[in-house]
Amino acid sequence: MTSASIENMDIKNIKVSELMIPAEKVAHVQLGNPIEHALLVLVQSGYSSVPVLDPSYRFCGTIGKTAILKSVLGIERFEMELLSQRKVEEVMRTDIPSLHKDTDFLTCMKTVINFAFACVVDENGSFEGILTRRAILKQVNKHMYLDKDA
Repeated sequence: MTSASIENMDIKNIKVSELMIPAEKVAHVQLGNPIEHALLVLVQSGYSSVPVLDPSYRFCGTIGKTAILKSVLGIERFEMELLSQRKVEEVMRTDIPSLHKDTDFLTCMKTVINFAFACVVDENGSFEGILTRRAILKQVNKHMYLDKDA
């Protein structure tokens, strides 16, 4: 669907598939990776959190810089040696909602209120991409102000 056709339709009819970033373009880490690797991915990508996938590329949760730093925080210092010893699966957040490609716009908007992005999965839980809060806000802006350049 083209951008022009999205602008001409009712915002409530927009689906995740029209706004999502595909999995191939999304930085992610795997369950068994050391948190040191996850921190490197986060720092290099500039993101504050990324999806965590299992070996079959099913979505399992997210991991962020704050969770990593909390996991190596000792009583008096950061215990940096723990970065190579702890695994992503020990630190990741699992209470993350996910969406499907055919999820409606209003559900998407409610989901990203509390999260910078939501992961998109298929019926088997396989990771298909992400929907960002930015993509949702751009659509709201276009439809509220009829701003074709948003």
